[in-house]
Amino acid sequence: MDENNHTPKVIQVLGQGSVEYIDHMGDDIRPVNAARVSFGKKSSWDHTEDGDPSLKDEDSKLLKYLAKHNHWTPFAHPHITLCVKAPVPIRTQLFKHKCGLVENEISRRYVTEIPEVYVPLWRHAPVKSVKQGSSGFIKDEITIRDCDSIYASTVSTALRMYDYLVSEQGVAPEQARMILPQGMYTQWYWTGSLSAYARVYKLRIADHAQWEVSEYAKAIGRIMTTLFPASWKVLIDSENDT
Repeated sequence: MDENNHTPKVIQVLGQGSVEYIDHMGDDIRPVNAARVSFGKKSSWDHTEDGDPSLKDEDSKLLKYLAKHNHWTPFAHPHITLCVKAPVPIRTQLFKHKCGLVENEISRRYVTEIPEVYVPLWRHAPVKSVKQGSSGFIKDEITIRDCDSIYASTVSTALRMYDYLVSEQGVAPEQARMILPQGMYTQWYWTGSLSAYARVYKLRIADHAQWEVSEYAKAIGRIMTTLFPASWKVLIDSENDT
């Protein structure tokens, strides 16, 4: 935990996956003053009886107003850097969020270590809606063991052949990587604005979102709520969407 703001340093997600807090810029007063500058005004922190910083009532109301009326630019001034470790398909989904975010990913052109691989919690195929990628979790133990066995065998073969191509045949890593399984973990630095992360969070915790990506969204939310408690609350409040 961060000694100053109690922000979780690393949150484990999906086995060996994680969301790691690196650093951030700004606080809850930043979007307040970004908005008030339009009128040549500037606010400052109030303080509780214990001396802790606290937003003034009018500033709390301003943040709620900004979020409710989709005035998102004041929330774009605070920035946060995370380091995320996730399976490749989950990375692909998260990388679709481009506005206000930038990423730098580990490169398999240069890194040749055998990657860690995610073992899924198996779910049934969708029943009714094509918009939903899966339905409930498979609970039959025989089916689960069979799926696990097939997955482990296939992944193990792919990893062995990758190592063989690189170590024994001298194949360039940028080509050998093509044999690596989709289930492998990748890692990237992710920097973006508070408003951008709020958009990611709200889209990826929706009922139709893939379960795995929702787990990453929840981890991001845990970090943001400790860094920007007042701003994050109004940004993700569904009532502000109406």
